[in-house]
Amino acid sequence: TVTPRHAKSVVNDVNRRAEPVWDPADTSAWRAIWAYSAKRAVRDNQTLNAQEARAKAVIDGTRAARSPRFVKTTAKGKTLDTAGIARARSLVGLKGYATNLPAHVMNPHEVMAKYHDLWQVEQSFRMSKTDLRARPIFSHTRDAIEAHLTIVFAALAISRYLQDETGMSIRKIVRTLRPLQEITISIAGHEHTALDPLTADAASILDSLEISNRRSGLAH
Repeated sequence: TVTPRHAKSVVNDVNRRAEPVWDPADTSAWRAIWAYSAKRAVRDNQTLNAQEARAKAVIDGTRAARSPRFVKTTAKGKTLDTAGIARARSLVGLKGYATNLPAHVMNPHEVMAKYHDLWQVEQSFRMSKTDLRARPIFSHTRDAIEAHLTIVFAALAISRYLQDETGMSIRKIVRTLRPLQEITISIAGHEHTALDPLTADAASILDSLEISNRRSGLAH
C-alpha cells in the first residue's frame, strides 16, 4: 500500500476511495510494506483483550482511569468504542514498514531486514560515544572537531568490519590482541626480536581477516 508524506495528503482517505494500492509510478507517497506474524497476532490479541477489559471496567465504574483506550466519552456518559475494537482486531498480527526506496532498489524482505537491523545503528552510536570516545570533545576549532569525529567514524567503520569478518565483538577483539607485544633489541650489534605466542583466539582473528603472521607457537 502507500502512506502519505504529510498530513495534508488525502491519499489514504478511506471515505473517498478504497485502501490504496502502491503504484511504482506514484511519487506522491511513500511505499508501505505490511507483514503478518502469528506470534505478533497472539501478543496483540492478549493486549487488546486486556485493553477491552480495562475499558469495560472504567465504563462500569469499577475502575478509575483518565482516558483509557476504547472508551468514548459523550454528554450522555461513557460507552464502549466497539468500532475501534473491531478495527484494532482487524489489524492484529500486522506491522507496517514505510520506505521511500523504490521496489527495484530494495524488495519488501530487504526493507524488513534493514529495519530489524536498526539496533546495530543504535549500538554504533553507543560505541562511538563510549569505546571510541567521541564525547566529550575537548577541541574548540571546527577543523579540530571535524578531524576528531572523522577519526572516530573511521574507527567505527573498521570496528564494524572486524566484527563482521570475525564474528566477535570489538571488545573481545581488543582484549584478545592487546596483550600481544613485539620487541626488538640490539645486543652486540645484532638485532633480536621477541614475540608473544599467539593464542587460539588471536590466531582465529588473523585467519578470519586473512592476515599472515610470522609468530609461531612459541616466542623466538
